[in-house]
Amino acid sequence: MFDYINETYGLNIKKGDRVRYTYGKEPKEGTIVGVHAASLKIKMDGDKHADIYHPTWELEYL
Repeated sequence: MFDYINETYGLNIKKGDRVRYTYGKEPKEGTIVGVHAASLKIKMDGDKHADIYHPTWELEYL
């Protein structure tokens, strides 16, 4: 599914890559831990569990 996300959104990402989520008052950083359908599973630093994020909405790839 990473291939689909990379081709569809013009990205070059993989499991383990770091991201910054910029929505909200303060940006949060986390690690891509997998995919769910055409979305990313990202575990934000300090969180116990991963959440689902759209690959291009308010995400910066570090």
